[in-house]
Amino acid sequence: MNDFSTRDIVKKYGFKFTKSLGQNFLIDDSVLIDIVEGAEVGKEDFIIEIGPGVGTLTRELLKRAKRVCAIELDSDLLPILQEELKEFDNFEIVHKDALKVDFKELIGEETSVKVVANLPYYVTTPIIAKLLNEGYNFKSLTIMIQKEVGERIAAKPNTSDYGALSILVQYYCDTKVIRRVSPSSFIPQPKVDSIVVKLDKLQQPRVNVKDEKFYFKVCREAFNMRRKTLWNATKNLGVDSELMKQAFEMADIDPKRRGETLSLQEFGNLANSIYDLAHK
Repeated sequence: MNDFSTRDIVKKYGFKFTKSLGQNFLIDDSVLIDIVEGAEVGKEDFIIEIGPGVGTLTRELLKRAKRVCAIELDSDLLPILQEELKEFDNFEIVHKDALKVDFKELIGEETSVKVVANLPYYVTTPIIAKLLNEGYNFKSLTIMIQKEVGERIAAKPNTSDYGALSILVQYYCDTKVIRRVSPSSFIPQPKVDSIVVKLDKLQQPRVNVKDEKFYFKVCREAFNMRRKTLWNATKNLGVDSELMKQAFEMADIDPKRRGETLSLQEFGNLANSIYDLAHK
């Protein structure tokens, strides 16, 4: 892999990093290989890479995948990617903000879709939320993210990291930590540790709910005011207090509990009870 060094390419093109885009490029070959192997990339896979940088990870993906589509916002990187990866006929670039991309259009008829990305820290949560909430047909997300976000994703009830993001990811996916990555693995070096996680999409969501949007709304309200009891936190749902009292009883949940103590299933029971009573 030494024929394609990130440092060399950055130097060759005189590329200047843009801080506002959260650009931290990988320079550690062992991390690249762990990401590709962790993602289990094979010849039948259509890979969507978000934020390819100068293409070091992209190259490894192209060697193994059926096709790689890289989404890159920085126009200065486009000619570098096109030049450095010109030998591959299974590569395409989409010059867009990943948060504005229509992934359904991108995926088309592909059936084995995997997302692989070294995500810029500032868009990590919105991108994960977009990919999961909008129901795209992908098998897995293998992403490098800030260690703290990775811990929130995998967090269990009754911990300080457990919150709305934990519930969103665990509702749709199984989570596996592939490895930790130190700041020295990047240029420029970030101030925090990173983690590579693989999110395998479940065939069915983990909890059976009547209305997904309402389920997530209940979860968000419960965590918006972590210190408040569920009774106080759910007042913003705009549901009659008598009905809420019945819903807590139906779900067998003490309204004096706090949101961080509820499992995904308990949130499902509460959301379903409110939904059923409100739609009688």
